[in-house]
Amino acid sequence: MPDSGHRMELTEGIREIISRYGLGEDKEHVIIPLPDQNGHRRRCFLLKRRFLRLAYPDGSYVDYPLEEIIEATIKYPDLLLRESLDLLHRELDAEISKIFDDKKEVF
Repeated sequence: MPDSGHRMELTEGIREIISRYGLGEDKEHVIIPLPDQNGHRRRCFLLKRRFLRLAYPDGSYVDYPLEEIIEATIKYPDLLLRESLDLLHRELDAEISKIFDDKKEVF
């Protein structure tokens, strides 16, 4: 059966994240093994798409890059995805602010 064209060639950034964290993948998914308090294995299957849409209870939605979703899921596996993405963005904002603050001191 011919490919429907929905399969995505992974970007270099996604390939690097898969390699760095030792993640699995199949034809359609990036597979993230997750820790479980009871010692059972859990896995998170994320569709191989450049962006994944996250819908919020108020009816709004945001398209997040797959790289950010993978990072947020790995860093904060026990949180809701929207919460883990929020924390990830706060960290990134803090790092960017620190970089700019450091550059101001140099000038």
